[in-house]
Amino acid sequence: MNKELEHSFVELLEKNQNIIHKVCRLYTNSYDAHNDLFQEITIQLWRAYPKFRGDSKFSTWMYRVGLNTAITLYRKSKRNITTQDFDGVEFKIKAEDYDDTEEQQLKLLYKAIHKLNDIEKALVFLYLEDKDYKEISETLGISQVNARVKMNRVKTKLKTLLNP
Repeated sequence: MNKELEHSFVELLEKNQNIIHKVCRLYTNSYDAHNDLFQEITIQLWRAYPKFRGDSKFSTWMYRVGLNTAITLYRKSKRNITTQDFDGVEFKIKAEDYDDTEEQQLKLLYKAIHKLNDIEKALVFLYLEDKDYKEISETLGISQVNARVKMNRVKTKLKTLLNP
């Protein structure tokens, strides 16, 4: 590939890399798995970049490639290795004037989201990223009506998981 193409890819990737990190956070439970998935998504983006026509925003295309890579990779690998999640380890250090209510709510939300299927996770992720249903439908390759219906079902499912 030519240097100009490589330069534009690196520039766009650096500007939008938080998208990949968010996808990795959604589909992994450890630092190493996060880094592995980040690398795999980056490789897939690089391979597909010459075919990126610009029909959609780069970030929308990046979401689509990232989510598809994560879903495909973790459906294929079906790894059942038990590891200790660092987020689950509690230390006995008392913090002064720190309200962790929001942090605890986020942990509960992520725990509930991890119980969703791959497509539901992607839908919630894009919704939480403030994507409108048009962009969600384009990213996931479904109709806007289908995206709305699925989102309503997922909201109900999450409410049940969070308030049993």
